[in-house]
Amino acid sequence: MSETLQLDPQQALALARRVIDIEARAVHGLAAQLDAGFPGAVNMVLAASGRVIVSGMGKSGHVARKIASTLSSTGTPAYFVHPAEASHGDLGMITREDVMIALSNSGESPELLAIVPLIKRQGAKLIAMTGDARSSLAREADAHLNAAVSEEACPLGLAPTASTTAALALGDALAVALLEARGFGTEDFARSHPGGSLGRRLLTHVSDIMRSGADIPRVDESASLPDAVLEISRKGLGMTAVMRDEKVVGIFTDGDLRRALEKSGDLRGLGVAQAMSRSPRTVQPGQLAVEAARLMEDHRISQILVVDQNQHLMGALNMHDLMRAKVI
Repeated sequence: MSETLQLDPQQALALARRVIDIEARAVHGLAAQLDAGFPGAVNMVLAASGRVIVSGMGKSGHVARKIASTLSSTGTPAYFVHPAEASHGDLGMITREDVMIALSNSGESPELLAIVPLIKRQGAKLIAMTGDARSSLAREADAHLNAAVSEEACPLGLAPTASTTAALALGDALAVALLEARGFGTEDFARSHPGGSLGRRLLTHVSDIMRSGADIPRVDESASLPDAVLEISRKGLGMTAVMRDEKVVGIFTDGDLRRALEKSGDLRGLGVAQAMSRSPRTVQPGQLAVEAARLMEDHRISQILVVDQNQHLMGALNMHDLMRAKVI
């Protein structure tokens, strides 16, 4: 039976810290290396009427896929094309309106260099991301992004480690610069991520989750306090709107009921107008549900009324409605 290999815990921690330190220095060094190639690449993509194609072989290919994904989710339509497949038909997807971003640490990947003349012939622009500004790929590019690192984290100096981390960071920098230039905002991001929690938070409006019609608790300003309590119990929202001439003039909540009991003790002779809270916090149907949640949290309230611009009652909701909709 072979022996189980083990690494001393302290040695393992030391190795991990060394790798992280090398990769951190590699990323930090990118800032000093940035030159006119970066804004040139940004403006080249902004000027293109087509899409961005990202390509690379091996580990650079994995990084290229991630960059394409990040670009697409931040407002710059992009897709990955494998350079070997491009030579066997996939190059037909590329048009003169497109921009190709080619990743190669050495800048000498034969699969990429083989398709460069064809990219040029198509009239598409070429951005190269390499670790060598004097490489063949860098020289042929319309813009070059310098992703050079002083050393790899691999102790053999062979496995792409710091260089791939640097390329990822440079790709993120490009994506964020394009995002800013396009004015891409949180709602745009949510529209491209509708299945996630961010999408739910940013695309759900108050009108989507509010109680409406007969489910809205409401009483007239002239109602007695016992009648208001019955309406709260019937509708199960812990409150009722108080109305005058079809407009909201107040809200009566479980908290208002407790305060009325503490003050009077006998509710039978009281009207709801004597115990309600006037000028309540409200939201409008078109507001995002997350805005309603923030308002409720800021003012430590559990329910809120939904009104139009003229204070006509449109709906109501509470924290449970927001939780059911997974807004909070």
